[in-house]
Amino acid sequence: MQTRKKYLFLTFLASWLLLFFFFGDQLRRFALFPGRKGEARGNWPRWIDRSLLKSFADPQELQSHGDPSPPSPRERRAARLSVYKSSRCRMETCFDFSRCEQNGFKVFAYPRERDEPLSESYDKILTSIERSRYYTPDPQEACLFILSIDTLDRDHLSGQYVRHVDEKIRSFPLWNGGRNHLIFNLYSGTWPNYTEDLGFDIGQAILAKASFYTENFRPGFDVSIPLFSKDHPQRGGERGWLYQDSIPPKKKYLLVFKGKRYLTGIGSGTRNALHHIHNGKDIISLTTCKHGKDWEKHKDTRCDKDNVDYEKFDYQELLHNSTFCIVPRGRRLGSFRFLEALQAACIPVLLSDGWELPFAEAIDWGKAAVLGNERLLLQIPSIVRCIPPERVLAFQQQTQFLWDAYFSSVDKIVHTTLEIIKDRLFPHRSRFLWNTLPGGLLVLPEFSTHPGDFPFYYLQLGSSPSEKFTALIQAVSPVGSPSQPILRLIQAVSASQYCAQILVLWSCEKPPPPSGRWPQTTVPLTIIQGRGKLSDRFFPYAAIQTDAVLSLDEDSSLSTSEVDFAFVVWRSFPERIVGFPERSHFWDPEQRRWGYTSKWTNDLSMVLTAAAFYHRDYRPAGLRERVDGLAACEDILMNFLVAAVTKLPPIKVTQRKQHKESMSQQVKGTAGAAGGRRFSQRQDCLNQLVDWFGYMPLVSSQLRLDPVLFKDQVSVLRKKYPRLEK
Repeated sequence: MQTRKKYLFLTFLASWLLLFFFFGDQLRRFALFPGRKGEARGNWPRWIDRSLLKSFADPQELQSHGDPSPPSPRERRAARLSVYKSSRCRMETCFDFSRCEQNGFKVFAYPRERDEPLSESYDKILTSIERSRYYTPDPQEACLFILSIDTLDRDHLSGQYVRHVDEKIRSFPLWNGGRNHLIFNLYSGTWPNYTEDLGFDIGQAILAKASFYTENFRPGFDVSIPLFSKDHPQRGGERGWLYQDSIPPKKKYLLVFKGKRYLTGIGSGTRNALHHIHNGKDIISLTTCKHGKDWEKHKDTRCDKDNVDYEKFDYQELLHNSTFCIVPRGRRLGSFRFLEALQAACIPVLLSDGWELPFAEAIDWGKAAVLGNERLLLQIPSIVRCIPPERVLAFQQQTQFLWDAYFSSVDKIVHTTLEIIKDRLFPHRSRFLWNTLPGGLLVLPEFSTHPGDFPFYYLQLGSSPSEKFTALIQAVSPVGSPSQPILRLIQAVSASQYCAQILVLWSCEKPPPPSGRWPQTTVPLTIIQGRGKLSDRFFPYAAIQTDAVLSLDEDSSLSTSEVDFAFVVWRSFPERIVGFPERSHFWDPEQRRWGYTSKWTNDLSMVLTAAAFYHRDYRPAGLRERVDGLAACEDILMNFLVAAVTKLPPIKVTQRKQHKESMSQQVKGTAGAAGGRRFSQRQDCLNQLVDWFGYMPLVSSQLRLDPVLFKDQVSVLRKKYPRLEK
């Protein structure tokens, strides 16, 4: 009996031991925390409870050096409503379209007040607006209004913070609650949370803002702009580091970052974690704590080593030699690093959750940047390694296009903002036009909104220009004898199999001769009365229905074969100027200005419109007004325009030897006082245009296109253009 009890007791004890061994954790939770299972799981482990989990950090450090607690949803909503009281604004509800119906899209900038401080950046913005083709000095004509009060920096700790903005804007009679107004802002909020508080009520105004948070962004109404420095150029801007259509060399680094590491405050979490992906080989991630007044007060154990490693690498060298650049958030969502990476053809890897990317309404950033997630930082190296080489090259080329088209100057940033707003009001460009060369700023909807009407997209769309051309001959001398050059020129051009019609632009003071005095042609011959302006030859005449325009001076000497061959070449390069008389430019280091030369060298950068084909799209009204104010340089301006759009040089085609000699003799014959004065005017004009564009757009070339078998020792029966060799 005693033995049986003993075995039963041992069995019972063994059963309990097994039960505790396998299910002890669950039983203990039920026994110790009855009815509070969820709360126990939510509160455990507590980082300062050493009995549950060993701590590898000092408790005081964990409690005092973390990010400040994020604002509650109620606090965020209150801050948002204090700024965006018209948070439901859309173009249909907060914009008066009737102001734009009569005079079109006109922009009025409030007059600058002498006692009103302006930052350098806002002064550039106002200058860009005043230089815009949409600017009007009359507020009654305006569709959109721009404040003269500097609203760029709304951090009240900044020295450029403008106070009492609310009172000032309410005193403006045109304010109207912000309706039809556009407000620019680069910095909002202040330490520690950097909310998007501007310090005044924007009302129903459109907000063009950097570091825009998607939760506050009003789609189809606001515009997200990039953060740019005060040194950002007014116009022109530096070129990207990767030339168009070039293949960059293999970069030394795959992924790089070099920048500040915030020890406290908002934004410190992302940058503090960047050291985890650094491998010292193809991934370089360097941070420094050494910034701010009291950085030593908050320095941690990594700071000293980080500061030493930080000085070992040059930032510009890393940009040049890396394929991808990490662009993490700073105190605010955007940073200068974004534009720096674009210019360097270093593909941005964005780590800024909730950032409404600049001009995302028009730009497809999925073709130029890697959109990362701050919480998935450790996956970034694997993600960029999986991108195939051909896709990397496409990304790099797109960064260069976007940089040059929309971000390289303040002018382009401001004009892109205006064009996006204008697209909401009138017939607009598709995203295809915004994201393909030459870009939305150069493809004007006033001409067309269909890509097939522009010469830049024929190849991509699988189309080609029309098979005929219109000849436009400018006549400045009266027609007398039948042997005059203009009459011979009309006969030669009309004999071309590709000629659709001939237009004679009559710019002579005397009236044109009657129709019987003009030669008989197989194509229509029309006389157009000029307006007495230099830009007459580039006016969009309704009679021109062909894609190609052959621009000719009255004294040009061309044969039918030359015209035919030049047109065939142009149909292969419809986006360029294709023609005969060439010129070139050079930099004169002694005069420190650009020089213009007609010397026959191997280089050319201009083909004069005295005898050249171009697409009818190259006739914008703004440039016609500009050329009328300059002397004797309408053809130089046309070359500037085409080079700025295409980033390509013109094409020179074959000329007969006799034609070259006659042109040379003509130049020598006009080398007197009048010829020298004209040459000086053209050189001055060249430099004025460089100043107006903000950079030199002309591209030099050593290319001349000749027909197949040109001057080869073969039978003329095998040559398509044998007359070119006579």
